Formats: sequence, structure tokens, C-alpha cells
Amino acid sequence: MEAEKEKGTNVSDIQGEDDLDEEPGEEIESAPPLKVGEERELGNTGIKKKLLKNGVHWETPEFGDEVTVHFVGTLLNGTKFCSTRDNDEPMAFKLGEGQVAKGLDHGILTMKKGERVLLTLPPDFGYGAEGRDGVPPDSIIQFEVELLSWITVVDICKDGGIIKKIMEKGERDERPSDLDEVLVKYQVALVDGTIVAKPPEEGYEFYVKDGHLCSALTKAIVTMKRGEKVKLIVQPKYAFGEKGKDATDGFPSIPPNSVLNIELELVSFKPVIDVTGDSKVFKKILKEGEVALVANDGAAVTISYTARLEDGTVFEKKGVDGGQPLEFITDEEQVIPGLDRAAATMKKGERALLTISPEYGFGTVVAERDLAVVPPSSNLIYEVEMLDFVKEKAPWELNSKEKIEAAGKKKEEGNILFKNGNYQRAGKKYDKAVDYVSEDGLFQDDEQKLMKALRISCWLNGAACSLKLSDFQGAIQLCSKVLDFESHNVKALYRRAQAYMETSDLLSAEFDIKKALEADPQNREVKLLQKTLGQLQAESNKRDAKLFTNMFARMSKDSSVPIKKLKVEKAEHEKSEEVAAAETERMGDPSTPSEDRMAVDQS
Repeated sequence: MEAEKEKGTNVSDIQGEDDLDEEPGEEIESAPPLKVGEERELGNTGIKKKLLKNGVHWETPEFGDEVTVHFVGTLLNGTKFCSTRDNDEPMAFKLGEGQVAKGLDHGILTMKKGERVLLTLPPDFGYGAEGRDGVPPDSIIQFEVELLSWITVVDICKDGGIIKKIMEKGERDERPSDLDEVLVKYQVALVDGTIVAKPPEEGYEFYVKDGHLCSALTKAIVTMKRGEKVKLIVQPKYAFGEKGKDATDGFPSIPPNSVLNIELELVSFKPVIDVTGDSKVFKKILKEGEVALVANDGAAVTISYTARLEDGTVFEKKGVDGGQPLEFITDEEQVIPGLDRAAATMKKGERALLTISPEYGFGTVVAERDLAVVPPSSNLIYEVEMLDFVKEKAPWELNSKEKIEAAGKKKEEGNILFKNGNYQRAGKKYDKAVDYVSEDGLFQDDEQKLMKALRISCWLNGAACSLKLSDFQGAIQLCSKVLDFESHNVKALYRRAQAYMETSDLLSAEFDIKKALEADPQNREVKLLQKTLGQLQAESNKRDAKLFTNMFARMSKDSSVPIKKLKVEKAEHEKSEEVAAAETERMGDPSTPSEDRMAVDQS
């Protein structure tokens, strides 16, 4: 078998063949599967593959994977030159590392687990012009190969520091993220087999972002699926480096610069979601929901929960111990914001643990609840189950009449919120109303007019909300939408002028005010706004005049210094000319002071 290795190729030889028009196996993948007894060439390599026995599943190994195979090598006349079956000892090797004939690597890449084939290799993919023991130079050879199994090998950090061998594949394609809580089992050993770390039999649970044991563990975990089992070969820089690790928990110490062998299983993990995006409300999923749909804003939800403080004090229960569950509509401020926002992300049947900061809880006030008092600025913990929900219908699910009714209802809800000073939520209501009466779809003329009127009304109201919230760019955008339809809409011009004035765009504000007065010359509010604009322009002019005066004064002051300096230098220069003239007379030098030099000095 040593001769087999010596006559192989390296990875670059396999992956960088200039004479290959396509990757080995590509034709197999695009063509119908081989039938038992059928033979086919792999690409344009000249390698022929004859199927002797079907494999199982659909996966095939890749370069870098560790394969275990039985093979028998023969010449075309049947003379055997190597065999793993003679001693019934299959060979294990890494694909693409030149441990076997190049054509054997290529052929195995196309095989499934349990598959048995006959590969016919031309000299370039066999042992070439040199041959080997039992194989004459430039020989066509054959390998009967059975792929028993393979282990996927991954270089996690792409530097050889953590090599992962997948011993048992996991479930689905989900992998944990930094926020998630994982349950793992592992065993850590030195190269000599000494076990130096192992958790309790039930495993160890921790949040990925918090880390555990050594950095290699967390780096490997985020690449694993639930139920996956792997073996890690960890270099010192991802283990315990030059310091090593002291003996703990009955396990021996880890010497400095130790390479570790870690057997690791990702038993399970609980996804953790940053609901609000600012790390103030986290949702840890304890039990996944039944369907893919989640409750959204405006959904009528039914939940059960137990709410407690960080010290474990339960202050409220709903739907547990025989109590009635809680029913509410999301995004209506019927519950605390953290519970409201999290409920809108949950699936039916989902159970989750919510961690809610005071900003999304009861804030800085004392809250008297059913079972206990919640102190000011308390972090809250809710264990919630989504029993059921009815989603608010989306615009595309409604006919034209229903869309108009829904938009009108949202607008009225927004008006009530606006009157109560809740401008943020009012703005959202107006946005939703506009969604219902967008221009998509075919409608009758009277419906089109009504929908246009609703859109314009909601944009104007939304602009008023934006002004109250100091979102002046938002107000400008909404008013501009109105003016695209009605170029002389006085309310839109008035509100956009207000926003322009707040952003110091006085020219644009003046244009809008003039246009509004053209449409309604007697409008009292616009005239008052024009007066305010005049005051702002006068103040702006004063500031500009003062600024220019100060700038001119500084320039005058700064320029006086070079002038004085120039006078002194000129006097000194005239004196030096007299000395130079005397020297000229004495020495006969024809040179004189340069006029250009004087010009440079003056500048």
C-alpha cells in the first residue's frame, strides 16, 4: 500500500487539471443514473465507471473527506497488483491528498455509500510512464471499488487550528447562533488518551456567546446541527495555549501547548431572538410552534403565561392553574410593550421564555399586579405559550369594498390616537390605512376617487404625526407624495413648509408658502407661518452679516502683520542693496537684486 501512496498526486493536481472540461462526475449528475451493469465515461477524463452494485441515499464524498473503501487493482489481463480484500482490511484515506492513484480519487467522488463499481483508468490517471510494482509503465488499469463509508472533514478556521470530523450527521439544517442556549456532551483528551475534561452525564448547558471550556468548543458548535456528533482535533491556540490548564473537578491538568482531541455532541439548542433589535427583549424558544405562520401586528392572540421578577417572585398568571388565558390584539398597547412585541413573533403552540427590560415593561413606576407588586425599573421574565391567534387580514385578501372599509377604520383609530397624543402609534395606523388603499388592482371610478382621497388624507395626517415627533424629513416625504397628486394642496404645502423651516431650508419653505397663498390667499395659518418665516429670514440675514463682518475683521487683522513685516524687510533690503553696491564696486560683481524675488516677498 506504500507504493500506492508514492505514486499518487496532491490536491492541487486533482483540483487544477487544465485538460478537464468539467469536474469528474458532472456528467453523471446531469445524465440519468447508471444502472447495474452499465458503463459510462466520467467527463472527458477517459476514466470509465461501471456500476456493479447500487449504493444508498444520494450523498457522495468531497475532497478532504476521509473515506473507507475496499478495492482490488488489476491489469486488463486480470493480473492482480494490490487488494484490501486479501486480508479483509479496508483502507481509510483522505480524498485529494495523493494517497492513491488520481483516477481512484476521481471515481470515489461519484460514489454513494455502499456502492460497488469497476473503474478503468487511463495511464494519466493511473501510474503513468513510471508504473509501479506489478504495473508496467503506461498501463491501463482497473479498480473494483466498494465505498464502505466516509467522514466529512471540515477545517473550521481555515488554518488547521480546529479540524472537525463529522461522525454522525445532525437533524435539519438549523445551526445555533451566538445568542442561543445549547446543550452539549463532550469528552476532552490529550494525544496520549488521557481524559482531561468531561461534563455530567446529562451534558452541559450554556449560551454560545458566553463560551465554555475553550474557544474551539464554541467555534465548532455554531457549525453543527442538532444531534450532530463530531471529533475535533484542536491546536493549542484554540485550546489552552502556552498556559495550559490546572487540574479541576477530579481531572488532571492540561500541559502547556497541548493538542486536544474532543468528542462533541450538540444534543439540542434553544433559539434566542432579539425581539426589539436593541437587546432589551429576548425570546428563548422552549418549544417550537406547530405551523410556520406567526402572529403579526394587529392579530387577535390568546396566550397563557406566568410572569415573575428576577428573584423568582411571581406577580401574575394567566391561563395556568385553571385560570382564564389572556386575549388581546397585538400592537394596540393592551399589554406591556415587551409582551406585545414578542407575541407578534410567536407561532401557534410555541412556548417561550421572555426576558424584558424595564423600558419594555412597567418602566420606572410601581405596578400593582394580581399576585405581587412590581418595583420600579424591574427586569421581567414571562414564560408564555401561544394558544391561538387570528391574523389580521392582509390587503391582498380583501376585495375593494373591504379595503376601503379597513382603511377608513385604521384612519379613525389613528385619529383617536392622535387626539390622545400618541403620535407614534397614530402614524403606524395611517401607514396601515394607506397599505389597504394602494393603487394596485382594478377598481371602479368612484372607488378610485374614494381610495385616492383616503391616501391623501392619511399622508397628511401622517405628516402631522411626523412634525409632532420631530421627524421633519418624514413629514417632507409624506407631503411630497400628496403634492405629486395635488400640486396646490394647501395643507401639504403648509406642513412641508413647516418641516423645511425646522431644517433651515428657508428658500424651499418660502416657495411652498407662496404657492399655498396662491391657492388660498386668505388662509390665516399660512399667513402666520409666512410672518414666522420672515422673522427667521431676518435673523438668518443678521447672523450672516455678523459672520461676514467678523470674517473681514479677522482677514484685515491677519493681513496687517505681513504689511508691517514687509516694510521692515524692505528697509533692511534697501540697506543690504547699499552694502551690495559697495561690494560690487570693490569686487567688480555684475549681479543685482532680483525683481521676481521682491514680487514673491510681497505676496
